[in-house]
Amino acid sequence: MKRKTSQYLIPVKKGKGNSSGYDINPVHKVSGGKINTGYESLVDNLVNEQVIILDGYIGVDWQEVVDSLVTIFKRKGRCTYVYDIKDAQKSEEEINTLVSPFLGGDDPIFGHKTSLILKDYFDQEKLDAIDLGHKKDLQIIYGTGASLSNIKGCLVYFDLPKNELQFRMRADAITNLGLRSTKAHKQMYKHFYFVDWVVLNKEKKRLLPQIDIIVDQQRPEIPTWTKGEALRASLSKLSRGYFRVRPWFEPGVWGGQWIKEHIEGLNQEVPNYAWSFEMIVPENGLVFGDDNGLLEVSFDMLMFQDNEHVLGKAAKRFQDEFPIRFDFLDTFDGGNLSVQCHPKPDYIKKEFGENFTQDETYYILDAGEDADVYLGFQEDIDPEAFKKALEHSYKTKEELDVEQYVQKLPAKKHDLFLIPHGTVHCSGINNLVLEISATPYIFTFKMYDWQRMDMDGNPRPLNINRAYDNLNFSRKGQVVQETLISKPYVESSGENWKKIHLPTHVDHFYDIYRYEFDDEVIIETLGQCHVLMLVEGTAVELDLVNDSQTFYYAETFAVSAAANSYKLINKSRKTAKVIVSFVKDEAC
Repeated sequence: MKRKTSQYLIPVKKGKGNSSGYDINPVHKVSGGKINTGYESLVDNLVNEQVIILDGYIGVDWQEVVDSLVTIFKRKGRCTYVYDIKDAQKSEEEINTLVSPFLGGDDPIFGHKTSLILKDYFDQEKLDAIDLGHKKDLQIIYGTGASLSNIKGCLVYFDLPKNELQFRMRADAITNLGLRSTKAHKQMYKHFYFVDWVVLNKEKKRLLPQIDIIVDQQRPEIPTWTKGEALRASLSKLSRGYFRVRPWFEPGVWGGQWIKEHIEGLNQEVPNYAWSFEMIVPENGLVFGDDNGLLEVSFDMLMFQDNEHVLGKAAKRFQDEFPIRFDFLDTFDGGNLSVQCHPKPDYIKKEFGENFTQDETYYILDAGEDADVYLGFQEDIDPEAFKKALEHSYKTKEELDVEQYVQKLPAKKHDLFLIPHGTVHCSGINNLVLEISATPYIFTFKMYDWQRMDMDGNPRPLNINRAYDNLNFSRKGQVVQETLISKPYVESSGENWKKIHLPTHVDHFYDIYRYEFDDEVIIETLGQCHVLMLVEGTAVELDLVNDSQTFYYAETFAVSAAANSYKLINKSRKTAKVIVSFVKDEAC
């Protein structure tokens, strides 16, 4: 594997905070164990084992892992026999045939979530024929799928954060599951999203109760690890308390400067930041730590461990899928997003295999004086004329007069724009948008992109026909003002606090409230997981029965349904404003 690593790796140990308060490396204290660092300490823990199963996620550098372990075992007098589970896989041709129906053919972006399981990638006869015998005094089976050997041994699972996985992809350091050759990065990502991650998440869920040791392999030659029981105890604590995922940040063609200027510790050499993955849980991780080090695991492990305590009433519908997404779109001194819409629920299920659709909202966390949002059609919209104009612009590369067809609305701080499926929309420049949305996040049907190239200098793909399968042309004129701009009202209040309802659209399965308070406020979860952000003020302290944590401006955090209630204490010199989102009871 090529020795390139991401700019966004968590450090081995937690450093000092920054002056802005916002923490790019949030850490939860490990429960029932400790964090260990390095292959040497891992071997010390494994040195008396007879059989070791090294399993893990796609993207793990197995060459580094095995070479390091074998070298240290040899130094400690253990003679090892090593079996690569790849030798029991089906041929690459067979695997390509298996996965092909889920990759969307020539579609550059979309496929369909697979029904495959990891065992489908392997030749059962080869698995059955694995015989370690007594060739050496220590036997190691390694690689993604090693547990399928059905040979009992100490299970060591290697995990890898999605941002590091994608960095290794862009460095041409890894391939898709079961394949030996790389392909174009966007095609690899599509393959990851619709096939590899689906297959390996099922396997990760199956293995979670059996893991003896969990290893974070994101830092070359410096793994961190802890015991499986400590991992499960730590996850169980979060499922009854609070959690904050590790955010990560990506530049984009329309990206802005707000994130670069306000969040310390980020790489300043990139031209901009378009996105902050605040809580897009399919791609975020949870970090556990102590004085010895930090260890990151994928967020879905929390859901696999105990989705019922995390989601409460909503677990029946969503099961292992965390339903709500928070992320930033930064267009300060940047550009407009593409003119776009998102799919209907039946369309996203039939075409892509998703269980719920990408309904969104734009909460304006910050805005320049000239900020605006494009939302809904003009009253006199002619669908056929709009389509012809889009197609003409695409073919001729002529700019489109978007405002002839789509309304352009002024945006100011704390506005909430509602974007249910089928709604034409995009953010204009000079906004920091907090997207409070359903979790699906890649199903954007772009119709017009202001004649821009992508970050690699290539045309960005448009999806005009898919958009037209989903656009709702009744969302036009005055209907936009009446139904797509939230109209906040005070639902309840007390001394120095207000609970403000920001109603969402009838098509949204989640609701949004804002608490404004000078001192403190007590909030009941009422059987739902709450996702929160301080949107005005400096800091708030979250108080639970047996725990507390301070959160700063613009940090996303969540309180599990099983916490039942919590207190927020204002640590600012002015009124604190906290957004809270949760699944509507009627949507469960």
